[in-house]
Amino acid sequence: MNISRPSPKETLQRGIIILPSAFTLGNLFFGLYAMVAASRGDLAWAGWFIIFAGTLDMLDGRVARFTRTGSRFGAELDSLVDAISFGVAPGFIMYHLYFSDTQWSWTLSFVYVTAVVVRLARFNVEQGGEAKRVFHGLPSPAAGMLLASFHPFSQTPFFATYLAGFPWHQIMAIGVVLLGVLMVSHVPYSPVPRIGLRTARGLLNTAFVLGCVFAAIAIPRYFFFPSLLLYASWGLLKSALLGLLDRVPGGDPLLDMEDEDQEEEQEVRTLDYRALAGGSATHSDHPDEHLEEHS
Repeated sequence: MNISRPSPKETLQRGIIILPSAFTLGNLFFGLYAMVAASRGDLAWAGWFIIFAGTLDMLDGRVARFTRTGSRFGAELDSLVDAISFGVAPGFIMYHLYFSDTQWSWTLSFVYVTAVVVRLARFNVEQGGEAKRVFHGLPSPAAGMLLASFHPFSQTPFFATYLAGFPWHQIMAIGVVLLGVLMVSHVPYSPVPRIGLRTARGLLNTAFVLGCVFAAIAIPRYFFFPSLLLYASWGLLKSALLGLLDRVPGGDPLLDMEDEDQEEEQEVRTLDYRALAGGSATHSDHPDEHLEEHS
């Protein structure tokens, strides 16, 4: 009985197909480990584990596109893992930080997790499997990392000197709800810029991404929370400004009111009826040429 063995090429292809899912499962590992760390009281490392999960989540899609191994299975697996790593885990961290004092404050974590799963379900229906020029609503990894990176940022000397006196329990309660609203909204958010070396824009994107990577490695406690907060705020502010500009009237309504005592000049046009008859040999293809303006 002959049993065919897979060729080295087929083995390599199988390994390449598994590679994106390995990044996704690594994302799941750090998401669950973040909850374990939070339950043990190590909230700083819990936040960093969410950051690690977000890094792997950013890489798995790029690996799938680079190796051309994207699949519907990978997309569904990614959404299920994101619901845990950027929904349940950050909500669990926020519960231990701010929402465990009263009996019903845990419902704020429930509101946030609900927004994450709704956001991911809508994403699969509207934008799943397509190239993303913009995201409809705040991406759940950005929201999850924003919440998770707050505690490491709160341990910095800058926060202790200038920001420690603010009512952070109330601020974070409002922030959690606001992040949930942004996730289920249609506010457009730009994805990570695509790097390249062939165009000027690609060079600028590359320099920007490399600068962010350097800052993330050199000063992580100062980088992640302020930059993610700026990302979430800028998308909302940009959308609001564009909405206002689209609705600005062309002139001042107080100055453009009609004066009843002023007679308006009306344009009088006469029509050459030969154009309607269709019998003229000089009929033009442009009807406007048969109109004569009289003041």
